[in-house]
Amino acid sequence: QVETLKAKLLEQAQEISRLRSELGGTDAEKHRDLLAAENERLRQEMKVCEGELRELRRQQQAPCRGCTHLQENARLQEQLSQLQRESEETRAKLAELDLEVQQKTNRLAEVELRLKDSLAERAEEEERLSRRLRDSQETIASLKSQPQQIKYIIKTVEVESTKAKQALCESQSRNQYLQEQVGMQRQVLKEMEQQLQSSKKTAAQLRAQIVMYEAELERAHGQMLEDMQAMEEEKNHAIEEAFSRAQVEMKAVHENLAGVRTNLLTLQPALRTLTHDYNSLKRQVRDFPLLLQEALRSARAEIGQAIEEVHSTNRELLRKYRRELQLRKKCHNELVRLKGNIRVFGRVRPITKEDGEGPEAANAVTFDADDDAVLHLLHKGKQVSFELDKVFPPQASQEEVFQEVQALVTSCIDGYNVCIFAYGQTGAGKTYTMEGTAANPGINQRALQLLFSEVRGKAADWDYAISVSAAEIYNEALRDLLGKEPQEKLEIKLCPDGSGQLYVPGLTEFRVQSVEDINKVFEFGHVNRVTECTNLNEHSSRSHALLIVTVRGLDRSTGLRTTGKLNLVDLAGSERVGRSGAEGSRLREAQHINKSLSALGDVIYALRSRQGHVPFRNSKLTYLLQDSLSGDSKTLMMVQVSPAEKNTSETLCSLKFAERVRSVELGPVSRKAELGSWPSQEQLEGDSPGTPAPSARGHASSSPGQLSGRSASIRRKLQTSG
Repeated sequence: QVETLKAKLLEQAQEISRLRSELGGTDAEKHRDLLAAENERLRQEMKVCEGELRELRRQQQAPCRGCTHLQENARLQEQLSQLQRESEETRAKLAELDLEVQQKTNRLAEVELRLKDSLAERAEEEERLSRRLRDSQETIASLKSQPQQIKYIIKTVEVESTKAKQALCESQSRNQYLQEQVGMQRQVLKEMEQQLQSSKKTAAQLRAQIVMYEAELERAHGQMLEDMQAMEEEKNHAIEEAFSRAQVEMKAVHENLAGVRTNLLTLQPALRTLTHDYNSLKRQVRDFPLLLQEALRSARAEIGQAIEEVHSTNRELLRKYRRELQLRKKCHNELVRLKGNIRVFGRVRPITKEDGEGPEAANAVTFDADDDAVLHLLHKGKQVSFELDKVFPPQASQEEVFQEVQALVTSCIDGYNVCIFAYGQTGAGKTYTMEGTAANPGINQRALQLLFSEVRGKAADWDYAISVSAAEIYNEALRDLLGKEPQEKLEIKLCPDGSGQLYVPGLTEFRVQSVEDINKVFEFGHVNRVTECTNLNEHSSRSHALLIVTVRGLDRSTGLRTTGKLNLVDLAGSERVGRSGAEGSRLREAQHINKSLSALGDVIYALRSRQGHVPFRNSKLTYLLQDSLSGDSKTLMMVQVSPAEKNTSETLCSLKFAERVRSVELGPVSRKAELGSWPSQEQLEGDSPGTPAPSARGHASSSPGQLSGRSASIRRKLQTSG
């Protein structure tokens, strides 16, 4: 307990010393009040100065904005604001000191209470120890008195009996026990006396420490008062300096303002002049919209007149350009005719529902508005341009296409060989262009109708006989579509007359005299031609179809005999096997088609590079077209392309091939005419063919028996009309 008491006394002494060192709050409060009163006085003076500055600002005019007085005034305002900031900082420091003094006063009161409690506890503890000491002393005194009686008893009963001796022994043992207790009590008393002595020493030390701490507190309090007084003196000195400086600066401001007033009096005439100028400018600005509107009207009239002149000039230039374009095309066609170039027309089919929807079905082909022989293809983000002899957009009709080729068709009446073949990928519209539909026929039927019309127009002087043959090349086998045995393979041979011309022995030839005969021939050929459904085309041609029209004429007045041939070829479409989905026999057909078209490309390359050997015999297709591609025929290729984005690769290949074909020169074309006797009707008609055998057409929707009966009926009608 004494040790605990020592620790508590030490802590309380330390707290008392710390709080006494912080005493002096009353003096600080007095200084704080003085500083607050001084601060309030300075604030009132600052407000008065601000009022004067506002009055001075109201008296200033616009011409004096850049003078030195205002700059001096701004500098004084900055100094005033700095003084205000310093005053605010002083007030903040005073508030902090007030708060700190209040906190220290509270802590000192708490420490004094704790010290009083500790002193009371210590007095109680000393009183308790004193009582215990007195009790111990009384006990020792009583014990000291007892042993004398015992000795006396021992001496008096030495001569007593045995019982007395026994009692004496017991008394001695008891006396020994009491002596031991007395020794223990003496030892305890000695220890307590030592503790009391040490407590007195400790209390004396604590009293000495308290005195020392009180002296240190007094010294710290004196130091704190000196510091506060020094700070107060510094603050008063700074305030006096700032105030004196502000007075000097305000005096300078008043002097500057006096000079400004003098300048303002001298500037009044200049201000009146400026006001007059401003009013005149205001009147001009008010009249400016009318002047601007008048100027705009005249400018619009001049610009409209200039635009009209430019439009008229452009129309005249466009008319001249189109006339020159037509003249250039006419000269080009004549040059092509003289050189014997293969003419190339391009036709773009419209987007159909089979192309699907989305980005893949977007239109990738555009046309030139000023030149109908140019088209542009957007392939992989790059635009590629191609120039052909003529380009037909998707909205071009069958009639418009035929108008461009009818001049070639009519030249076969004069004894020229003509070949028109359609080239392009599967589903590009080749069969539609060549054959068309019943309601909208293509080049084949329109060509024969035109020939009949021309023959009727020359019937007064000429006798004509028109015969038609139809064949197809299927899997590198030449088959007669109008014969008795459509599956019979035919061969291509040279004419025995030594002319070098090619002919097909056994190829059926029908004489036609009307449009009805033409329709019957076409229907008979369609029944026997091979078409199948693929992923790219619902009715894909699986063979190359050739329609051979022979026109023989005789001039009755001169005996001149002419022979012209018109070969109309519908090539099978090139296709990628992966996209068309061909399998089995369809795959074999696609391989033969691509091989024959590749051979056609080799022939075109050889002709274009003027090689000595042209590989016509690499394919039945190129061998059969040798007469049309060897320089003795007027040849036209109709390249068919698809505008869909997904077909741009095939479209690019077709157009590049068309450009190569267009650069091939076959040489001048010769006319087949000679003087001689007119052959008999039997010679013109040739051998009458018999009834054809069952058709070999592999169409899934008709049975072989039905096809055979239909072919036989059509053939009988043809023979009857012949």
